[in-house]
Amino acid sequence: MVTTLKNSGDQAEFPTRTEGPFFEEEKEGYKGYVEWEKYPEKKKLGAEVLSRYKFPGPPEFQLEPLPKTNPVLEGVRWKQYHYAMGGTLKDIPDISWKYVQKEKSEDMIHVLQFPYNGEPPRRRLVETEITPNKDHFVRNHGGVPEIDEDSFELELDGLVNKPMTIKMSDLKNEKIFPRQSTTVTIQCSGTRRIEQIDMYPGDGDELINAPWGEGAIGTARWTGVSLRSVIEHCGGLKTSDGTSEGDIHLEFYGADTYFKKGKVMNYVVSAPWRKVKYDEVLLAWEMNGEPLPRIHGFPLRTVVFGYIGARSCKWLYRIKAIKGPSQAPVQKKEYLYYNQQIGKQNVKYSNGFSIQDMPVSSAIMTPLDKEVVVHDGKITLTGWAYSGGGRWPERVEVSADGGSVWYEVPWQRLSKKYFFGWRVWSMEIPVEYEGWLEFCCRTWDNALNTQPTFVRSAWNWDLHVTSSCHRIKVYSVNRSRSETAERLQVIEQNGLSLFPLTQPLEMDLESDEHYDAEMEARGGRDPTE
Repeated sequence: MVTTLKNSGDQAEFPTRTEGPFFEEEKEGYKGYVEWEKYPEKKKLGAEVLSRYKFPGPPEFQLEPLPKTNPVLEGVRWKQYHYAMGGTLKDIPDISWKYVQKEKSEDMIHVLQFPYNGEPPRRRLVETEITPNKDHFVRNHGGVPEIDEDSFELELDGLVNKPMTIKMSDLKNEKIFPRQSTTVTIQCSGTRRIEQIDMYPGDGDELINAPWGEGAIGTARWTGVSLRSVIEHCGGLKTSDGTSEGDIHLEFYGADTYFKKGKVMNYVVSAPWRKVKYDEVLLAWEMNGEPLPRIHGFPLRTVVFGYIGARSCKWLYRIKAIKGPSQAPVQKKEYLYYNQQIGKQNVKYSNGFSIQDMPVSSAIMTPLDKEVVVHDGKITLTGWAYSGGGRWPERVEVSADGGSVWYEVPWQRLSKKYFFGWRVWSMEIPVEYEGWLEFCCRTWDNALNTQPTFVRSAWNWDLHVTSSCHRIKVYSVNRSRSETAERLQVIEQNGLSLFPLTQPLEMDLESDEHYDAEMEARGGRDPTE
């Protein structure tokens, strides 16, 4: 349920130390976009403004229970960073929340209110192979800038032979650029992070490591133009200085403002030319046949096929061809995968490797974890399966005993294959036993990759990529058993309920006569000699 902003982060309570700076907007028709990357002195001044304040630290959400609220986390310090930047950015938290209310489903799970991180209810996510726009997860790193499409221009510079600026009307002109539509799954590297948090806590920054469930993944039909075509329109890559094409990366600049360790910047990431040249990076303005929602990057974003979602930069306004990967913080200092002995005591940016291709993964979306399931000897499971980097799920397997015996999901119960898309699945699995059972699933992709068996196998300090077999605990009530069927009938006749499971029944569990007969048949409670 969408809620109003909480008071703890409101501007009225923010202790402004001065009249506030004014960082003017860079372009006409762009609201909430401040250009930081072109102006080192402006970035320096922004850091000085931040240094005037003592911002609240990250909330503790790993060693203490998560709040039972929606939003789960609020992002107070991130709101206050924007308030401190003065008139241009101070309203961005409210503006961004407005687009959550306008463009996302009312029952979204708001993992982080600002910058907005949200996922849909578990059951609905896998009802269709293409995720409706309102239900597609959102993982934003900053606020939502409001950009007029008629004013929009895309800058291309760096190691291209003909740097230029291209209007949106030209990008959409099919006489200049061939249009491309591709079905692509985008997955946040934080998907299923809550499983790592529950067992082995790690870095606790609520923006970088928000406590995601299984819904930080979605699939859409994206339409736009291949970045390769745009680079060719710019005369191709410049290699006259001895730089080889294989060394070149394309750096993407987003119009949102980002903060890290007391510094202010734009959101900047990169992808290598080897990815671009095979038409696997799309500049998209359409999502599932509709204009790109503002919260998803309107008017233009990148969609990097098969890569971690962080590379699919929203509110794209500039692409720079550079030698080597971007040195911006998001690319260089975040989304790194560390060895299990790396933690707060010894972590460095250089001892983690950069997450790019997403590994094979899957999740059970129904039943829900700790759900009580009343059944007649079979339980239906539904879920998703995905593998990045152009690989695809070939086989999905589920187990009702924690991973000893595996059942293969029939191919007829798997959705269509895509090079860069997930497959949703369902399966009816035989269940004889009652009480607590552990179901789990795993996927095999076309390269014979499968998932680690346990969460511990995939734990890492930044809590990225929970790729282990997904496990849920389900309480089984098998009414094909006569005693269970009789008890359920009595419960119904007495107007009582089996739910919640942990609450005792307000009735005697058996008559005195039945008890006495049972004790006599069993030879009593105690031995006779």
